[in-house]
Amino acid sequence: MTGRRPARRRASRGRGWRGRWTADDGNAALELVILAPVLLALLGLVIAAGRTSIAQGSVDAAARDAARQASIALTPTAAQLAGQASARAALREDGLDCAPAVAVNTGQFAIPPGQPASVTATVSCTVPLANLALPGLPGAVTLRARFTSPLDVYRSR
Repeated sequence: MTGRRPARRRASRGRGWRGRWTADDGNAALELVILAPVLLALLGLVIAAGRTSIAQGSVDAAARDAARQASIALTPTAAQLAGQASARAALREDGLDCAPAVAVNTGQFAIPPGQPASVTATVSCTVPLANLALPGLPGAVTLRARFTSPLDVYRSR
């Protein structure tokens, strides 16, 4: 060691370092004011996309249920009624607030037993975005799903 003492800082008199303004003072607050609305808007879009995706999954499940219930019915009329009731019940159970349009195609019920046939259910649901995504969001989105279920080849139709 050389025996030198480290230099001491002199105590500043007057305003000190807190009283001096630099070119960067206030930038953090300004950046927060500018970026906060952008980040909140992005967060809102992510929430809206997620809730729309969940609602689409509910409509897909309703179409699947409607096709399955229609495929186990014995007559085309019973298939129509079972498919519509099943889709409405599935959407109501999932909490999706819409009046679904359910179409069940029972045209292949006329195919004789022993040959492959199927029934197709299409579910369409128009949901207001204010209920689905974020409160106050204008407009509506129509969600659609289609599912086909086979009819039993060896049962009577």
